[in-house]
Amino acid sequence: MKAIILVGGEGTRLQPLTKTTAKPMVPVLNKPFLEYVIRHLKNHDINEVVLTLCYKPHQIEEYFGNGSKFNTRLSYIIEDFPLGTAGAVKNAQQHITESFFVLNGDIFTDFDLSDMLNFHRQKKAKVTIALTPVDDPILYGVVECDSRSRIRSFVEKPPRNKVTTNMINAGIYILEPDILGYIPGNSFSMLEHNLFPKLVAEDIPLFGYPSCDYWIDMGTPEKYRKLNYDLLLGKSKQIKEYRCGNEIHAEEETFIHNTACLKGPVLVGKGCVINKEVSLTGPVILGAGCRIGDGSVITKAILWKNVNVGCKVILSNCIIGNDSRLQDHSRVEDDSVLGTGALIDKGVTVPAGSHIMPGIKVELKLIP
Repeated sequence: MKAIILVGGEGTRLQPLTKTTAKPMVPVLNKPFLEYVIRHLKNHDINEVVLTLCYKPHQIEEYFGNGSKFNTRLSYIIEDFPLGTAGAVKNAQQHITESFFVLNGDIFTDFDLSDMLNFHRQKKAKVTIALTPVDDPILYGVVECDSRSRIRSFVEKPPRNKVTTNMINAGIYILEPDILGYIPGNSFSMLEHNLFPKLVAEDIPLFGYPSCDYWIDMGTPEKYRKLNYDLLLGKSKQIKEYRCGNEIHAEEETFIHNTACLKGPVLVGKGCVINKEVSLTGPVILGAGCRIGDGSVITKAILWKNVNVGCKVILSNCIIGNDSRLQDHSRVEDDSVLGTGALIDKGVTVPAGSHIMPGIKVELKLIP
């Protein structure tokens, strides 16, 4: 069985993190996000994966190679220009000879893909779209099905008084090869807006596969934080290491001073140094090589690799990119994101919701 993973986007919603890092490579529990997607496919006997690339493709190719370390065969297709979700699938046509999965490259899910494939075959569907419930469907495109689960319409961001379902497109599909004939070649086209409505209008059998298993689109800083926190708290069936939600996990070559106070869940990456009287209150994730200075307080935060935190720094519910430096007595408040190589000067407070671009130095005089 084959799958196409759509990983060509620039990840603009995740900036400034994706200014320097391809979205599939952003770390989740200190591993590239895409690694989880590939492993989930492998767990459902999907052993051949085509990655459609456009933005920073070499970061992905260099890490994943031919897929052998994941017992998977990987192929790469690099787009000369963005083709959209349908155009990218069409561009992979040479690799397709039978039913195949398509996954948006920013979705983490526990969906039972084997059961979804059985559903697809039982329904004799040409396309099956995974559906997931959301609390507020007016923010999404909802998918309306009949009593047999056949899709009858797509309604983009319906007004509240017109909502008939809370099920939305989950970004996971099964397609039959002949559907590729409906997609124009070498041009921008979207599955959601161009292909699927056209197939419904022509009465091609599309079915919706509903699931309440864990699902999240991690494409914004808020959702990216939530995914990391959820996995540390044991909310996914895939991540078996974290079950109690209060564990302290320290990788090799770490130093934790005996006066430091760690309250789980906390993941400390390889080679980290946590100095005296540091307080970490989870969920907290430290990437490899981070150094936390005396008396610093970190509450709900994600630090990427080689972040240097000075003394008596306060971090709260934020994301700090690789190689950033936070000098003594600085502070980063809720919902802030620091890009790679940011420098926060001594005594500076980064206000809540700030986005600091890579390599920017924030000095005390620059903050009102």
